[in-house]
Amino acid sequence: MMTAVQAGPYTVQGISLGGVYTSLQVPELGVVLDAGVPLRSFAGTDRLFLSHGHPDHSSALGSLLGIRGLMGKTAPLQVFLPAEIEAAVQESLAAAGRLHRSATAIQAIPLLPGDERHLSHDLWVRAFRTHHAGPSLGYQFLRRVTKLKPEHHGLPGPEIARLRQQGAAIFEQTERLELAYATDTLSDVLETAPGILQSRVLILESTYVDSRQTVEAVRERLHTHLDEIIARADRFQNEALVLMHFSQAYAPAQVHAILRERLPEGLRERVRIFAPESGPWFG
Repeated sequence: MMTAVQAGPYTVQGISLGGVYTSLQVPELGVVLDAGVPLRSFAGTDRLFLSHGHPDHSSALGSLLGIRGLMGKTAPLQVFLPAEIEAAVQESLAAAGRLHRSATAIQAIPLLPGDERHLSHDLWVRAFRTHHAGPSLGYQFLRRVTKLKPEHHGLPGPEIARLRQQGAAIFEQTERLELAYATDTLSDVLETAPGILQSRVLILESTYVDSRQTVEAVRERLHTHLDEIIARADRFQNEALVLMHFSQAYAPAQVHAILRERLPEGLRERVRIFAPESGPWFG
């Protein structure tokens, strides 16, 4: 069963369990984030963003391509990914194609930290560095909107047209940070990519959430502990913070109970817990 949470204006749906599988979809942005399990309802989305190459985040890519074929999707899937893993991903898909005896071509879009790509209309994506084993990226989705400068507000239409004809700089471009995705990373990403703290929605890993693992032990595994998030509680300016990628050491209901108990009040009301409220983890 998929999990779905409402985070500001965005729906975040899919499944995530640390070390097992992660694949999320944000339908309002038309994106899938990672491919650790082949969810049929995600296969129709034409843009997929891989955070890194570990199997629990990337191993279902070939299966998703097969599902797209069954759906009659002919356009190659756009796969945004760390530039350093592009060759390995292409090699694995070529091998999958030989096993499946089907096409596994993608439109690979390799990125380095700081790279930006235009997605559609006013929507852009910016890659940022995350801190995990091997090359890894997070993704910041943003909107660039052109609007009239404040000093020209209230001008009649003909006057605005006249100024434009004269080449006057009467418009400015603003950037709205909409949604950021940072998984499988040290909490250091909150310092090295501080803009994600101002994103309207932040999807962030919190693999361990209590004292059964120390912060030091979690850092050795290149993940984030809830203690590190709590210590920075006053820095999160996000409208919604989606915590995900919990360890299978916890049952879903335990995750909800621990977070309700431990999160400080000012942050608790903005956190969305990306885990089933009851029952076992999927699978």
